[in-house]
Amino acid sequence: METQKQFKRRFSFEFFPPKTDMGWEKLQGVRNTLAEVDPDFFSVTFGAGGSTRDRTVQTVLDLHKRGVSTAPHLSCVGATRDSIAELLDVYRDNGINRIVALRGDMPSGMGAAGELRYANELVTFIRKHSGDTFNIEVAAYPEFHPQARTAEEDLKNFARKVEAGANSAITQYFFNADSYFYFIDRLEKMGVTIPVVPGIMPIVNFSNLTRFSDMCGAEIPRWIRKQLEAYGDDSDSIRKFGEEVVTGMCEKLLAAGAPGLHFYTLNQAEPSVSIWKNLGLGEREKIAF
Repeated sequence: METQKQFKRRFSFEFFPPKTDMGWEKLQGVRNTLAEVDPDFFSVTFGAGGSTRDRTVQTVLDLHKRGVSTAPHLSCVGATRDSIAELLDVYRDNGINRIVALRGDMPSGMGAAGELRYANELVTFIRKHSGDTFNIEVAAYPEFHPQARTAEEDLKNFARKVEAGANSAITQYFFNADSYFYFIDRLEKMGVTIPVVPGIMPIVNFSNLTRFSDMCGAEIPRWIRKQLEAYGDDSDSIRKFGEEVVTGMCEKLLAAGAPGLHFYTLNQAEPSVSIWKNLGLGEREKIAF
């Protein structure tokens, strides 16, 4: 963890582009609430194969124009170099200076993987097309990518993204801080020293959390799973327990030198804000970019 302590901390919140007018109106309120705590940036997800491309662009530009730095996710699965270049130009021309570069997952029914197959190829393309215009974030997997054949292969894949020009990384969410510490230690031994910011998932709904975790390979420790199961439909107890567990983990991460936190909000403000307040993050020096 020694290399992570040298980086200035940054804090961010992630949204997904709403599909309906009602969802859009709700997101405005969520954005306003989260903007009050003065995060370093927002990020906005991007549907695989561009299925939410237009909504992502609209959401990113709207958030950015309202005064908070915003980073669009950009995935290469199912995309052409021309379509990616077009998006990069739109973002550059509108003052966006941060990109979250991802491989993405193949949507059902899509036959072709696209012209760029892996995230390191996307990072290389962004650097070739746009130079140093963008700070490029990439994904990291402390519990290892669910499709990786081995842990060693996954670490090497991450290193390739860094070698291609990634500036920093955001992890998949996890509930075991030791998995993050071990991941960072392995990277340090490989000489990979970019900031790796822990991704944080507030716990608000057990069934949804289980479904998300099963899809992305994030482990829910047995003691957490069993306690959540015991609460049944008692949503207040689930939220209270989840807030306590996640706050404690965040305290441990920050105390050990993690370079910030990235909250997966699921377009809800209160769970993330509650953890934020518990951590006392109101007074801090913001990052420069």
